[in-house]
Amino acid sequence: MCSIIGFCKKTDKQEAIADALSKTHSRGPDQTRIIDTGNGLLGFNRLSIMGISEAGMQPFLFSEKHTLPVTACPADEQGRLSRPSHCDIMLVCNGEIYGFRPIKEELAGKGYRFISGSDCEILAPLYREYGTDMFRMLDAEFAMILYDVENDTYIAARDPIGIRPLYYGITGDGVYVFASEPKSLTPLVDKVSPFPPGHYFKDGKFVCYRDMSHVEKVSTDSLEQVTSKIHDLLIKGVEKRLDSDTPVGFLLSGGLDSSLVCGIAAKLLDKPLKTWAIGMDIDAIDLKYAREVADYIHADHHEVIISARDVTDALETVVRILGTYDITTIRASIGMYLVCKAIHETSDVRVILTGEISDELFGYKYTDFAPSAEEFQKEAEKRIHEIHMYDVLRADRCISVNSLEARVPFGDLDFVEYCMAIDPAKKMNTYGKGKYLLRKAFENDHLIPESILWREKAAFSDAVGHSLKDDLADLAERTYSDEAFEAGCRKYTHARPFTKESLLYRDLFEKYYPGQSEMVTDFWMPNKNWEGCNVSDPSARVLSNYGESGK
Repeated sequence: MCSIIGFCKKTDKQEAIADALSKTHSRGPDQTRIIDTGNGLLGFNRLSIMGISEAGMQPFLFSEKHTLPVTACPADEQGRLSRPSHCDIMLVCNGEIYGFRPIKEELAGKGYRFISGSDCEILAPLYREYGTDMFRMLDAEFAMILYDVENDTYIAARDPIGIRPLYYGITGDGVYVFASEPKSLTPLVDKVSPFPPGHYFKDGKFVCYRDMSHVEKVSTDSLEQVTSKIHDLLIKGVEKRLDSDTPVGFLLSGGLDSSLVCGIAAKLLDKPLKTWAIGMDIDAIDLKYAREVADYIHADHHEVIISARDVTDALETVVRILGTYDITTIRASIGMYLVCKAIHETSDVRVILTGEISDELFGYKYTDFAPSAEEFQKEAEKRIHEIHMYDVLRADRCISVNSLEARVPFGDLDFVEYCMAIDPAKKMNTYGKGKYLLRKAFENDHLIPESILWREKAAFSDAVGHSLKDDLADLAERTYSDEAFEAGCRKYTHARPFTKESLLYRDLFEKYYPGQSEMVTDFWMPNKNWEGCNVSDPSARVLSNYGESGK
């Protein structure tokens, strides 16, 4: 991961912007640079992944048809850099542009010259060639800010899923400020908002260039065609995410999604994968399954064992780095944060592949209760539209705070677009097995043990250990009396807490992000309008169909 910041107006607040950028130093610990655009500031914290030489450092400066070295920037007595007089485009991007090499070759054929191996260096030439139409063309996970010098215009954009984070706010005198995380913006603006995925910003307006939750035409493919396309698209999604100039690792929970990612990668690579799993010291559900997968694919496997004390000690840190009060997100983030911390401290891995976004596409335990195919599809659309606030946020923050980069194969744009267009009647659980289409797609490959391929899902926070949720609930019970709980809930009007655990998380959130609760729409919960889903806890454990999942 990297982090970016953009202050979109001439300012003397260089020190304040530098301090704001420093709050996300862990996202990009390798190098920091801020440049005065002449009408604002662009800043970048770098985590070197692609094109790791000095030439790949941002902001990128572009003049006519070539990238300028940073040595072209004039510096004042304090060493602060300014835009070269002959620069016409400046940009910062936290992203991975997949398939960038053919694009680079095409641009080179048009006379463009490059100075690094960075994938993001192609963005300025693409903007020169196509303007804002470029965003619809990108196969990428990205958040970027671009200053068009000639037109004196700032443009910001975010990928269609929202895998790379971007937030914005407006100062009291009307200046737009963009940054990778809310904690960089809270000292500068009164209200912080998530930048909408699949949009670009220009001239004070947000324009949607691609909505992944919207299906223009439902696919009429047969079941055999559906599973074949799921199979091929997911393999492509994994393959392109293995491209890195630094070591790659894998989170392996032992569940279907992460196991498939690992199984596909193991077949594609000619060396053992480095995999990590985490579990509680007394009741970890998934460690044994993760070990079974790791043995099957001959991985270099690592286990991280945590205790109740580790869980409660990490809670406040996790809420601070997440910037959320959502119950499900926080529970699942504790294990992910601690396993990524171990990866950072004990290995040279810099890129992590994960299994997020499968549930939103193929269904959760609670979508078994969907009353119709239409309702199933509406729920999928809602989840994909909001995922940047929940599971994607969790993966980004837990991984990036440990100076690692997250890559999400199930979030591949071609894969998501196709899966969203599958006839929802085929995606509903009429087969007696959740995620049937995904399982069926890989039944003949033998990439992972058959028992894992057909194993029922356990929620990640529960799979780390049922006691994790109970430890957190016990902490909340000790923190609030019944009277304090009632009074505490009344403090909040938006997303009002409804359990002592949710109040604990909200109070911690307000400590670091006071008055910013609208960054998250509400608590992630099953659809309470469906029979069987009107529950008071988001864990699948409380649903009547959880069955064998937690064993």
